[in-house]
Amino acid sequence: MKKTIIVLACTLIVPVAFAQTSTTTTETSTSSQGTVTTYEPGKRIVVRTEREDNPISYVLGKTAHYVDKAGKKIDQHLIRPGSRVIVYTSRGQMHAAKRVVLDQD
Repeated sequence: MKKTIIVLACTLIVPVAFAQTSTTTTETSTSSQGTVTTYEPGKRIVVRTEREDNPISYVLGKTAHYVDKAGKKIDQHLIRPGSRVIVYTSRGQMHAAKRVVLDQD
């Protein structure tokens, strides 16, 4: 039983440890800025940052918000592979996007 708990704890900690190098953290949220490599509306978004060799995958729940740089709501289908985005997550839930900002003019 203890071995299972230790393995589970390590499984949860490892992705967070590797993702920290490409994020900005505030008191309540974390953000990553980069280029979309894969996008499945309502399911997931994969973003390649300038600082990381490996893209970061985020889960897109039903409560995720999609906005432009001005903060105005946009249709999620405007986001495509190649789009520049900033992905915000709640602190402690690094791979569950709460807001996606389309960072294009």
